[in-house]
Amino acid sequence: MLLRSAIALFSLAFILLLSASGREGRDLFGRTPRMTVERVPLDLHDPARTRVGALTYLGGIRLRSPERAFGGFSSMRIKGDDFTLLSDGGTFIRFRMGKDWAPRDVRFGDLPDGPRSGWLKADRDSESMTSDPATGQVWVGFEQYNAIWRYDADLTRAERSARPPAMRDWSDNGGPESLVRLHDGRFVVLGETSRPKGSRIGREGLLFPGDPTIPGIKPVRFVYMPPNELYDPSDAVQLPDGRLIVLNRRFSVPGLFTAKLTLIDPRAIRPGAVLRGAEIATLAAPLLHDNYEALAVTREGDDTILWIASDDNQQFWEWSLLLKFRIEFAKR
Repeated sequence: MLLRSAIALFSLAFILLLSASGREGRDLFGRTPRMTVERVPLDLHDPARTRVGALTYLGGIRLRSPERAFGGFSSMRIKGDDFTLLSDGGTFIRFRMGKDWAPRDVRFGDLPDGPRSGWLKADRDSESMTSDPATGQVWVGFEQYNAIWRYDADLTRAERSARPPAMRDWSDNGGPESLVRLHDGRFVVLGETSRPKGSRIGREGLLFPGDPTIPGIKPVRFVYMPPNELYDPSDAVQLPDGRLIVLNRRFSVPGLFTAKLTLIDPRAIRPGAVLRGAEIATLAAPLLHDNYEALAVTREGDDTILWIASDDNQQFWEWSLLLKFRIEFAKR
């Protein structure tokens, strides 16, 4: 474990150095999509274990590909049996998958446009994604430029973009990591490491009254308090009842990655409000623990399903995971 932690720490430091310099080249997919998956238990030492906090594990897979551009998944969208996983390098994979966990119609793609030219990875640091279920339109949050872009439903055309003034002073590598379109058409954005001015605690939060790419639209500012101030929010998603689940991620030695899921109510958002989430689950050793960065919610009958995906940073010691849970308190 100590050796793995040392390798992980060195690798993470190298990744952060490249990200900070903005000089890391951007890999693109080849013409033929290649991907394999393997089923994984929640606990490698106790395959029968399924319960973690308020969640019941329903299964999961590890995704692999020989493609250099594969991995780095930071956000996802699920509509029916159609899965889209977007990387932090502007590339994405799409596939259909049913209860057999066998991906079909696998497709690889690249965002048609984004900040700058797209030659460097920093030009396409796509960290968050949300969509309108009615129109299919997709919004993507970019770090480095603290920008939000809107695309068509198939991610084939960029429609509009903005660099909201309220996000202008957010850190380059800690910007819009979480982006949620609420059921009523408003948008919530959480900064990963960006803190309110003059404060050492909390994370910047914005509530837009509508599409954040509309010129002149002004958001409400609030503060999100992650667990113990040791975690950073890495994604969020809205439940059918209106509440938000926030995914909070932490890296430490020797524990490597751990994650906590918290529950907040957007109805409590007011100018200057401070929101503290109620913890519903922790993903840490001996359970599968990795760099979890993506959430999605679906429905199966009366059950509310939570999907979690991980960003492997394209490192050999991290995995690209796609996990499925039933939310027990959200049953109807």
